[in-house]
Amino acid sequence: MSPAPQRTPVPPGASVPVRTVLADDDLDALATLPVVPVRHPARWVAVAVLLVLAAQFVHGLVTNPGWDWPVFRQFFADSTILGALGLTLQLTAYGTVLGFALGLVIALMRLSHSPLLNAAGWLYVWVFRSVPLIVQLLFWFNLAYLYPRLSFGIPFGPAFFSAPTLQLVGPMGAAVLGLALHQAAYAAEIIRSGVISVDRGQLLAAAALGIPKRRQLTRLVLPQAMRTILPNATNEIITLLKGTSIVSVMALGDLFYQAQVIYGRNGRVVALMMVATIWYVILTALLSVVQYYVERYFARGSSQALPPTPIQRLRTWLARIAAGGRTKERVR
Repeated sequence: MSPAPQRTPVPPGASVPVRTVLADDDLDALATLPVVPVRHPARWVAVAVLLVLAAQFVHGLVTNPGWDWPVFRQFFADSTILGALGLTLQLTAYGTVLGFALGLVIALMRLSHSPLLNAAGWLYVWVFRSVPLIVQLLFWFNLAYLYPRLSFGIPFGPAFFSAPTLQLVGPMGAAVLGLALHQAAYAAEIIRSGVISVDRGQLLAAAALGIPKRRQLTRLVLPQAMRTILPNATNEIITLLKGTSIVSVMALGDLFYQAQVIYGRNGRVVALMMVATIWYVILTALLSVVQYYVERYFARGSSQALPPTPIQRLRTWLARIAAGGRTKERVR
């Protein structure tokens, strides 16, 4: 028998390194062990259930004659529908640009140290978030009832220009005005939340360096705040896109209104509603793609590696699958 190894005494408080020494026989034995992948039975059951439900849904879409796909194909790219789609995009663009431009001003008012400006910004947000959008649209649509003529000039003094309200604020103008003012209330809170998320220490450092406040806002605050603003702002734009369907109460020929007019004539309600639905889904998908790439652009300063694009993710996934297959072949 070999003598027992002498143990070196360890001083109190000293760390003891742990070393695992394996013999060559043990290493050979480990190399012959089978490699068993981790199994997820619950995950596979959930995937199977989802696939069955998806297959049932697709089967119902294909075989159920109630969907009326021939009528859907007839009107999906119809000139009337495409013209209404253009009006929907126009209303969305006007509401987004004007709403966020005004929302930026209101957000700065709410962040102002002036009690009067702060109170005015808070009051605007409170009022326009409290009144439903359809009520606001109907109010601006009937503005001529309260003010038959609109005059421009010195307040409480002589007017330089006057015109009938119906000529200045028609159905299209009332829709743009209502959507923009309504959107501005939500945009103001989104922008304000993004601005206050920026570390205040950076503003103090910029002020100590003598950087003007306007440059602090445009070059320091807003680029960092955009990472917080963009997801919520995109949600609001998508909500506005779908909310333009409310202008149908003013008989404006948007996508939803024209679909209503057509199915009112031929009685094909489901097919025409599917036409409007698919177009809304396509536009929302396009906005989501734009959101992804804009977020990727503003993520340049937050991380060294930009988030991968969908194509890059697909390539990575395929490479992992190929690498997994090669690994299994080596194990066998």
